[in-house]
Parts: sequence; structure tokens; C-alpha cells
Amino acid sequence: MATSHVDVPGEPTETGTALLETATGTIQGFQPINNIHQHLCAFHFYAHDMTRQVEAHHFCGHLNEDVRQCLIYDSPNKDARLIGIEYIVVESLFLTLPDDEKPLWHSHEFEVKGGYLFMPGVPGMVERQDLKQVCKTYGKVIHFWQDDRGDPLPLGIPQIMMALTRPGQLDENIAKDVEKRFGVSFEEQREQRKDLTGPDHGIHPLANAAGRGLKTELREVDIPPATSMPRVFV
Repeated sequence: MATSHVDVPGEPTETGTALLETATGTIQGFQPINNIHQHLCAFHFYAHDMTRQVEAHHFCGHLNEDVRQCLIYDSPNKDARLIGIEYIVVESLFLTLPDDEKPLWHSHEFEVKGGYLFMPGVPGMVERQDLKQVCKTYGKVIHFWQDDRGDPLPLGIPQIMMALTRPGQLDENIAKDVEKRFGVSFEEQREQRKDLTGPDHGIHPLANAAGRGLKTELREVDIPPATSMPRVFV
């Protein structure tokens, strides 16, 4: 099902704050945000626990032809919470990554061809042109807000997330809820996209956590004393 709504603690926005935001919004520029050009809906699960699955709304912009960056929200609504980020790169860039970095990235081929990644409200032919490219890419996702637990604020350590890679992984209740709310059919989209192709060299064996679980954990380390740090003279 959709992420349950949890009230964020704090007082309602005051009129003075709203007026100030209106003023600064008129005066200032928001070029990084204005670079966002598309909305993708997909599903993520925690790299250490596939049973914890969340609906993820990506608002993405290109840095260049080969790299995209996305803000991830728990819904497309005005009061949506920013829960994470995703970086998306083409296959040629992914292949340049160190081998110990590759497991942190996931492939997009299955979720695109399976119909599970879609662009709400965008006509099929327009959507298809972009998804032909996405199908060949890899993404790295970090979630800061564990909204599936009902956390009222972003608590705990940021976690690496993964995406669907084979049939039967997505919880049927979540799938049906999203299909109903957005008026889409994953089965129909799957049929329409069966001719799309993934990475030219196939999905790299180290991607998608190399088939294992990954969990971000915090550990204490000794901090070198300031006297041991190199000095910089001007």
C-alpha cells in the first residue's frame, strides 16, 4: 500500500513565514531546482531487507547527457517529504567505477521492461523515448527518511536502496495500490516494453549488491589530533 501518512512534528507555517517565502521566491533564482524536467515513479527496497519496500517519486534533471540526479519524495503531493536522492549514469560511466563501488548501484532494465517504472501523466510514446535510455542505465540511491517505519523525522543512518530485478519481488498490495491511484497497468506496460533492451554488455555481475545484502552502519573511529594534521603555509 502507499506510504502511510505521518504528521511531521512542528507548528503550522505562520503567515509571516509564508509571506517571507513568497518574497524570497520572487527575488531569488532556483536554477538547480528549475533543472528538474521529469517525474518518475518506481519502487525501492532496503539493500539489507527486501521486505521493506517503498514507493519512490523521482524528480530528475540532467547534469549532462550521461548523468542525471533526482530528488526522491514519498509522494507527488505538495506536502511530500524528501526521503532520498538518486544518481543515474549510463553504462559506459558505470563500467569505469571501482569494483568495490559497483555493488552500491542497481540496474534499471527489469523495472523498466517490467512496467514498474513509469512517468505519471506522460503519454506513452513520449514516455517510451526516455525509458529506452533509462533501461540501459544504473542508479545509486540513498534514503535518509525511513518513511516505511512511520518515522516522523529522518531518523537513523542513511541507507543504500536497491530496485526490482526479477518477477515476484514487488509486494502485490503495493503494486495494486499504485496501479489504482495512477491509472496504470504494469501488465500492459510490460507488454508494450518487451522489445526494449538493457545495458549493451548485459547487467554487470557486481551491480545490484552483487546478489547480496548491504547495510549502512555507523562505527566510531579515532580522530587524529590537530597537531598531527599537515600545516598549510601562505
